[in-house]
Amino acid sequence: MDMRVGIDIGSTTVKIAVLDAQDNILFKAYERHYSKVREKAAQMLHRVEDLLQGHQIHVAVTGSAGLGVAKTCNLEFVQEVFATAGAIDHFLPDTDVVVELGGEDAKIIFFQGGLEERMNGSCAGGTGAFIDQMATLLAVTPDELDELSEGYEKIYSIASRCGVFAKTDIQPLLNQGARKEDIAASIFQAVVNQTVAGLAQGRRIEGKVVFLGGPLFFLKGLRKRFVETLKLSPENAVFPENADCFVSIGAALYSGKLKTLSYEEVLSLLENATEQVSFKNTLDPLFASEEEYEEFKRRHNSSTVPQLDLAAYRGDAYLGVDAGSTTTKLVLITPDGGLLYSYYASNQGNPVAIVEQELKKIYDTCGDRVTVKGSAVTGYGEDLIKNAFNCDAGLVETVAHLKAAQHFNPDVDFILDIGGQDMKCFKIRNGAVDSIMLNEACSSGCGSFIETFAKALGYSIADFAKLGLFAKHPVDLGSRCTVFMNSSVKQAQKEGAGVDDISAGLSISVVKNAIYKVIRVASASDLGRHVVVQGGTFLNDAVLRSFEKELGVEVIRPTIAGLMGAFGAALFARDLGKEKSDLLSPSDLQQFSYTSKSVNCGLCGNNCHLTINQFGGGRKFISGNRCERPLGKGKAKDIPNIYQYKYKRLQGLKGVPGKRGKIGLPMGLNMYENLPFWHEFFTRLGFEVVLSPESSRELYVKGQYTIPSDTVCYPAKLMHGHIEGLLDKGVTTIFYPCMPYNFNEHKGDNNYNCPVVAYYPELLDANIEKLKHVRFLMPYFGLHRPKDFTKRAVEYFKEQFDIPAKEVKEAAKAAYDAYHQWLEDIRQKGQEYIDYARAHNMPIIVLAGRPYHIDPEINHGIDQMISSFGLVVISEDCVAHHMPYQAQHVLNQWTYHSRLYSAARYVLTQPDIQLIQLVSFGCGIDAITTDEVRDILEKGGKLYTQLKIDEINNLGAVKIRIRSLLAAMQARKEAK
Repeated sequence: MDMRVGIDIGSTTVKIAVLDAQDNILFKAYERHYSKVREKAAQMLHRVEDLLQGHQIHVAVTGSAGLGVAKTCNLEFVQEVFATAGAIDHFLPDTDVVVELGGEDAKIIFFQGGLEERMNGSCAGGTGAFIDQMATLLAVTPDELDELSEGYEKIYSIASRCGVFAKTDIQPLLNQGARKEDIAASIFQAVVNQTVAGLAQGRRIEGKVVFLGGPLFFLKGLRKRFVETLKLSPENAVFPENADCFVSIGAALYSGKLKTLSYEEVLSLLENATEQVSFKNTLDPLFASEEEYEEFKRRHNSSTVPQLDLAAYRGDAYLGVDAGSTTTKLVLITPDGGLLYSYYASNQGNPVAIVEQELKKIYDTCGDRVTVKGSAVTGYGEDLIKNAFNCDAGLVETVAHLKAAQHFNPDVDFILDIGGQDMKCFKIRNGAVDSIMLNEACSSGCGSFIETFAKALGYSIADFAKLGLFAKHPVDLGSRCTVFMNSSVKQAQKEGAGVDDISAGLSISVVKNAIYKVIRVASASDLGRHVVVQGGTFLNDAVLRSFEKELGVEVIRPTIAGLMGAFGAALFARDLGKEKSDLLSPSDLQQFSYTSKSVNCGLCGNNCHLTINQFGGGRKFISGNRCERPLGKGKAKDIPNIYQYKYKRLQGLKGVPGKRGKIGLPMGLNMYENLPFWHEFFTRLGFEVVLSPESSRELYVKGQYTIPSDTVCYPAKLMHGHIEGLLDKGVTTIFYPCMPYNFNEHKGDNNYNCPVVAYYPELLDANIEKLKHVRFLMPYFGLHRPKDFTKRAVEYFKEQFDIPAKEVKEAAKAAYDAYHQWLEDIRQKGQEYIDYARAHNMPIIVLAGRPYHIDPEINHGIDQMISSFGLVVISEDCVAHHMPYQAQHVLNQWTYHSRLYSAARYVLTQPDIQLIQLVSFGCGIDAITTDEVRDILEKGGKLYTQLKIDEINNLGAVKIRIRSLLAAMQARKEAK
C-alpha cells in the first residue's frame, strides 16, 4: 500500500487527508484545534488507525501553524502555497486564480503569467475569525448567520479590516433597527471587499476561479457574494467538494516524494514532542498580596449609592436608559439618587426588545406604589429607544456621564469612560465639559478588546479578569490593536505564559491604549486632581489597578461604574421637573409592537439607505438619513453651508462643445482645488471639458479591482472609479497632471501637495489596464509659478495637440484669473455666511479638511448633519487668508496644512466660532496635523473635535461627537 498523509495546521483548524496510490481520498477531516495543535493532529490521526496501523506512510505537514509543529516533531514541512498549487495542478489544471479563506489567514494565488501569491499579514480581517466575531455580535452561530444572509434585501457598507472596525459599523445599524438578514449578507460582502481590495491589490480576479477553505466550503451566503461581486459564470466559479481539506490533499500529494515512516512513529512524534519555552517581556504584578487587594477594594467600594428594595418602595421614581454600542443599561432611581432597579447586559443586537422586557419587569414590580415621573435615554440607540417608548428626553452621552460623575464628586475635573467599543474622556472646567477626546475608528483599548480574548481562551469576562489580579509575570503586550495583539498573545503562549499572565497583560494594554493613544497625556498631572473613571470596563479590577499604577494616582470608581450613563440619564430625567412622564404606560406596553424595514430614500442625490422602525400606535422612527427630507421636514435651505455651495459651483462647471473635441477630467483629489483653473484653460483652448460622474459607492466599487493598496485614503481610492466613469462615457483623452506643488499662499514653509495628491496619476496609469487604450495625459505641472507654467504649457500642448503658443498663453492667463476669482468668491461667501450667522445669533463651525472633503461621498453628509443642528458651516479656505504667516511646531510644507493651521489660529480670534477637523482614515500626514491643530486650539481655549472618515458610512459615532461639542459649547456659554 502507498498511503500518503497531508496534515494542514491552520490558525484555527487542523485538516487531514489520506490518499491511496490512485489519488483517491480514503479519509479527510476538518476540526478546530483551540491552540492544541499537536494534540488535535494526533487525535485525528488516531481515527484512521484501522486504515494505517502497521503500514509505512508518507507524511507532510503544511499550514500557517504547521511549520512549528513540523520542526518540533521532526516531520517534513511543505509551504502551503506550494501544496495548494500542486493540488490545483493535479486536479484542476486550467485554474486561473485560487481564493482561499481560512480561520485567520486569507490568500489569493494567481496562476496566469507565472505563480504569484498574495496573503494577509497579521490582520485577520476578512477571514473565518472575522466571521465568527460577527456571528457572536449578532448572537448567532456562523451557520445561522449563513441562513440569515439568504433572506437579505439590501447590503450595508461594513469595514472588514478587522472585527473591531466592523463592530463599530454594525452596532449603530443594530441600534437603529436594521434587519439581521441584511447585516448578515453585508458581513459576507465585507469579506469579499476585503479580499478584492486588500489582497488582490489591483490585480483582477477573473477567469476560472477556485474557492478553497472552510468558510467558503461551509457558508453558501459567502459563496454567493463572491460570485455576484466578481460577476463569475457558473463554469468559472469552482467550489470543489473537498475545498475544506484541499490544502491537506496538496500536502499529501507532495508527501509522495518523501521517505516513509511507520504510522506508529508519526503518532509518537506528534504525541511526545516537547516544545522549548522561553518566557520573557514581563511586567510587575498588579497586586503583591491579598491584603493589598482587599485595601484597594475597600477604597473603591466606598463610592456607592444606596440600594433600595423596589418591591417595598413607595413614591416617585426616575428612569434612565443607556443604549450603548454593545450593551443596554437601565436604572430606576429615587429623587435623592437611591438605586431601586438596575439592568446591565448585552443588547443582543436588539435593544428595543431588551428595554421592552425590562420596562415590563419594572412595572410588574412597582404596581401602583411607584410613579415614574421622568425618563431619559442616552447612547448609540438614543433616538430609537426614545421614539419607541416615548421617553421624555434624550441626551448626549457626555452630558449623562458628567451628571453621574458630579453626583459622586462635585469637584470632578477629569472623567474617563471606557465602554464596550467607545472610550470617552473629557476635562471639566467650572463645572462644565471643557474638552472632549474620543477614540477614533479603532476600538482597541475598550471592553470588547478583552472580551475577544476571554472568549477565545474559553473564559467568561469576569473569570478571565480575576485570573490576572495575582499573576506573577504579566506579559508586556504593548498597546496595539486587537488583531495585531493576537500574534503577541500566541507568541506569549508559546513562550510559556499562563492565562493569568495574559489576562493581566491585556488589562495593562487596555490602559496603555487609553493613556497613550486617546488621552495622550505626558504626565498624571495633566489629568487633574479629581479623576472619576467609569464604564463597564473599569468594573474589571485589573484594568482599574493598571490605570492607577500607570499614572501613579488614586481615582474614584463608583460601584455602579458600568451604569453611569444610565444613572446620569436618570438624574437628568429627575431634573426635568415633570409632574408626569410621557413614557409608555403598562397598558401601552401590552399593545407594543415593533417592526423594521429597509428602503432607499431617493428624495435627493444622497440616496440614503433608510431603516424605518414602526411601533404601535402609528409611531415610527427613521434612521440612516443624512438630511431632514425623509422625516418630512424638507431641507434646511435657510442655513448657510459652504460645502454645499462649493460642491454645486464645481459640479456646475459644464463643458461646451469646442473645435478640438472632448477632454476628460477625473473629479477628485486636487481637481477639487484646481478645477476652476483647468476648466477655464481647456475651454479657452477649444476643448469640451467632460467631468467624471459624481462620486458614489457604486463608482468606488467600479474601480475597486484596480486599487493596489487597501491602506491609501478613500479619496484616492475613489479616483480609480472616476477613471472608469470617464471611460464608460466614451472619453478617449483624459488629462490628469502630476502636481508636486500647489499654489503658494505664503502661509507655510513650502507649498507642496501631499505625495498621494501629487503623484496619483502615475499609480493610476500603472494599475488601470484600460488606460493603455486611450490617451492618458499626466504631465508634471506646477501652477505656483505662472511664468514657468505658461512656458511649459506652450511646449507641452504644442507637442500634444499642435496648439499655437499665443492660444496657450491667453488660455493660461484666463485660467489664472478664473482660479483667483474662485478663491475670492469663496472668501466673500464665507464672510457672508459669518455675517448671516451673527445676524441670526447662530453658532459657526469651520469644518476644516482638504478641498476634496466637500465631496458628499467622502464626507458622508457630515456637513448636512452639522447644519441640521442649526450651525452655519464654513470651510478652512474661507478664513485662512485672514492670518499672516506664523511658524508652527512642525515643518509646515503643505498648502492644505497651512490652511488648516491658519484657520485654527483664526478661530482663536472669534468667540462664536469652533473648528471641527475632517481626517481621512489612512492619511499618514494627518498624524501630524491632528496634534498640531489640537495644540493650537486648546492652548487658545477652544475645543478640538476630530471626525475620521473613510469608505464606511457610520454617522452614529459622528453624531455623538457633534452633539458632545454642542453640549460643551452650551456649557461654556452658561458658565459665562
